[in-house]
Amino acid sequence: MKLAFVVQRYGASIAGGSEGHCRELAERLAARHDITVLTTCATDYVTWANELPAGETTESGVTVVRFPVARQRRMKVFSDLTDEVFDGGAPRERQEEWFRENGPDTPALLEHLRAHGREFDLVLFWTFRYFPSFFGLPLVADRAVLVPTAEEDPAINLDVLPDFFDKPVGFWFLTPEEQQLVTARMYRPPSPATVAGIGLEPVAPGAISRAPLDALGIPASYLLYLGRVDRNKGCDALLDQFQHYASTRPDVTLVLAGPAKMQIPTHPQIRALGYVSDDVRDALLAHARALVVPSWYESLSIVLLEAWNHAVPALVNGRCKVLAGQVTRANGGLYYMFPVEFDEAADYLLQRPAERDTLGRQGLAYVEREYRWPTVLGRAERLLDEVLRTRSARFAQSGRR
Repeated sequence: MKLAFVVQRYGASIAGGSEGHCRELAERLAARHDITVLTTCATDYVTWANELPAGETTESGVTVVRFPVARQRRMKVFSDLTDEVFDGGAPRERQEEWFRENGPDTPALLEHLRAHGREFDLVLFWTFRYFPSFFGLPLVADRAVLVPTAEEDPAINLDVLPDFFDKPVGFWFLTPEEQQLVTARMYRPPSPATVAGIGLEPVAPGAISRAPLDALGIPASYLLYLGRVDRNKGCDALLDQFQHYASTRPDVTLVLAGPAKMQIPTHPQIRALGYVSDDVRDALLAHARALVVPSWYESLSIVLLEAWNHAVPALVNGRCKVLAGQVTRANGGLYYMFPVEFDEAADYLLQRPAERDTLGRQGLAYVEREYRWPTVLGRAERLLDEVLRTRSARFAQSGRR
């Protein structure tokens, strides 16, 4: 098949769940399909500033075409508009304006879809909330597959979305909870559709040395947060909760690994490493007592799967249905709803090594069953084939490709 992948940012250095999912899938499917990624010149998801050159390149065997962002995000305008439309009752045109202000505003990408979209058998769009998907998908709706990456945040309740979700001819969901969330905002059940997630490569047990952690002075007993240190990821609540927890437990450290988008308190038991190299990242995952995922909103926690890939259990925010669902299906950790439950769950994972190891092994077994690349790619191929058959049948009598 000739496929286009549309995503807001793209590249090996781009940190982001949907962006990483798109890239991993593109590189693996390129062995069997002709894939072109249509994306922007931005690398920063906050400003959308143009940082990469426009035009066509080849990256890891994938054709990538980047288009310039017409203007950076206007932070005050976007913030005020967000308050307006999320409060409810905003007219349709103001809600559509929210998607423009959210960006990345890339009219040249839309023009490319208008001119060349019909040259592709299918066009896959990542993340409903951004400009390229919201305004680009309707231009090629008869061959569009949506990867919504939808979360249970206020954006999913915008009144314009049922019409938008009615347009694609196929859907790729990351978790059953995401599928249920989007289905509740649709006029019809999403079909064809798959719940496929993302694939992971196996990790050899005991193969990852602690040496990078020793060089950084990371103690043996630590909880790990991995990803953007951001209020939107629940990190403010995590930091408050951990400081309270650590006040009576001097032998545990919270390690934060990822770029900071908020102020991190100075505390002897909090280690903020910022962006880390791959070898440090792998060592942190392999040797953590547990991974902590405090996010309120997820469509799939990839880092949770990565921890289980190392047989490391997790402690997650149970108010996020996706996280609670992942942990429950895997039986690979614990979830908390209230601060006291965080304390009790953290104590359980830190003080009961046999039970902790059992949870980690169960998480690994879940990854083995559901998230190895051959399994995920098989789901992908079946979805693409089904969408193409459905689309071909739908338009056979009209003479359209």
